[in-house]
Amino acid sequence: MSGALNQTKDVFADFPDGAGPSDVVSELAGAVFSASLRRRDQRAKGEQYLRGLLTVGGRKTMRNVASLVGGSAAEQSLQHFISSSTWDWAPVREALACYVQRTVPSQAWVLQQMSIPKAGDQSVGVAAGSPATGEAPGQRAYGLWFASEEMSVPVNWRLHLPECWLQDTSRRRRADIPAETVAESRDECAVATVRETMDRWPVPPRPLLLNAGGHDLPMLMREFGDAGVPVLARIGPSSRLAVADPALPGYGAGAVSAQQIVEAVKGLRHPVRWGGSSALVVAVRVVFGGRAPFGRAEAPGRGQRSMLLLGVWNDPLRPAGELLLTDMTQAPVPALLRMSRLARRVSRDFTEVGERVGLRDFEGRSFRGWHRHITLASVAHAAALLGGTGWGENTARGPWPALVPSVAPVPVPLRTARPPRLASPYVAGASA
Repeated sequence: MSGALNQTKDVFADFPDGAGPSDVVSELAGAVFSASLRRRDQRAKGEQYLRGLLTVGGRKTMRNVASLVGGSAAEQSLQHFISSSTWDWAPVREALACYVQRTVPSQAWVLQQMSIPKAGDQSVGVAAGSPATGEAPGQRAYGLWFASEEMSVPVNWRLHLPECWLQDTSRRRRADIPAETVAESRDECAVATVRETMDRWPVPPRPLLLNAGGHDLPMLMREFGDAGVPVLARIGPSSRLAVADPALPGYGAGAVSAQQIVEAVKGLRHPVRWGGSSALVVAVRVVFGGRAPFGRAEAPGRGQRSMLLLGVWNDPLRPAGELLLTDMTQAPVPALLRMSRLARRVSRDFTEVGERVGLRDFEGRSFRGWHRHITLASVAHAAALLGGTGWGENTARGPWPALVPSVAPVPVPLRTARPPRLASPYVAGASA
């Protein structure tokens, strides 16, 4: 794996006063704000807010950010700019995505859920927690990240709004939720985050990485497959799949857990190396399937999309430590494993950079304010990383190596020895 993933440099060291050596902040602000902030005073406020997110310590409250430019008047001005102004956040996000892609081309998209704990119930979208899952009360949002082995940047967001917020006229009015915003499940929210980006923005096609835990896996794979978005998903051991290879045990047994499938063929594991990492891996072709009535197994039917289930072992004496599912069935297994590590890049950048620029710090109560704050925090995140690397759109760089140069058909090696056989429509609303 690239050493870049393990570097410990503090990317904020280049921003002691809000500007890096090449002033990436000004360069980035000029590139993304012109898409929506038409007036000079709006662009100035946007850059003030951006520098505040990068330099003010602690939580990025409006008061703390305003302290950078002075006093209660500045706080009121920035409060209006974030919560009550008319500028549209979507063009800024699109411009950010295009800027990052030109600067450090992405190797994949990563869809990540973000939980924002809240003590009260006034912040827009706040939902009750779940003792069963350990989920705390708060807001839930989905972020779509551009990811490479060097850095990752969130470029689009969607806030999940529970029905209780959309059915309560008073709540909607106080939070300034657009009238065209419709109710959606978390699965629909996740899909819409990606589809909005792919369908409306001039961004290059890239594979999508996601953690499918807690989601309707067949629905996600179907929706993204229909949209032509290849997926590499981390799944749970209880995810139910059916073996699609007649040469392997479990074929014809109907849907069983993913853990059962890989354990039944662990005798076929083989060492795979990618970058500086290695593991024992088994690959099995699968489909989503069920069991026919009267106990008769339902064999995989025609028209179902074949997928590849990967079981990954770091300790051969324990159960598989990671289960991956993809519809990129012809991609080389080492490339898939290397790509899957980009999700770790996102998690690390979120913790070390995104948290520090205030991705979860908005304290206002309005829908539009939340979206404008998180948009500017995403720009600050990009500035921190680009400034820390010394890269900017106008900085000379060498060519960027492709993670997966091609997904053209490349046979996936599957061994044929037999271990013992197993016992038998989303309606789009406003950008939420």
